[in-house]
Amino acid sequence: MSEHHATLSWSRGESGFGYKEYSRTHLWTFPRSGQSVQAAAAPAFLGKDDCVDPEEAFAAALASCHLLTFLAIASMSGYVVDQYDDAPVGYLEKGENGRLWLARVVMHPKIVFSGEKQPSPEDLARLHEKAHHECFLANSVKTEVTWD
Repeated sequence: MSEHHATLSWSRGESGFGYKEYSRTHLWTFPRSGQSVQAAAAPAFLGKDDCVDPEEAFAAALASCHLLTFLAIASMSGYVVDQYDDAPVGYLEKGENGRLWLARVVMHPKIVFSGEKQPSPEDLARLHEKAHHECFLANSVKTEVTWD
């Protein structure tokens, strides 16, 4: 139905190519918008603190998809959302096969509604559940995605 493009660029430069020598820093560029993001491995894996790492980007992408889907569902359900803030956390864990993977992403959305129609706690849970089931990215991964 649609395509979504990105480019990645890395070069060794003057450093050696021993495992602890080469830079993990690279550039993500998104051709449609022209936006670029400096990325690297997480600091625990020899990356830099001032770069986005793939694991945090993955958590942010899942939460962003949930947010956008939630807003659409809330709007179509007659609710007015004034503010939506989240602080997702991705958990890198060792799988049954012994390999590391981002096993869980827990979102912590805080939502402010206005207007006469206010969701009950049960309505809010249903909105999140529907957003989760309709989110393109949540439907694309085996990572457990939850919220509190």
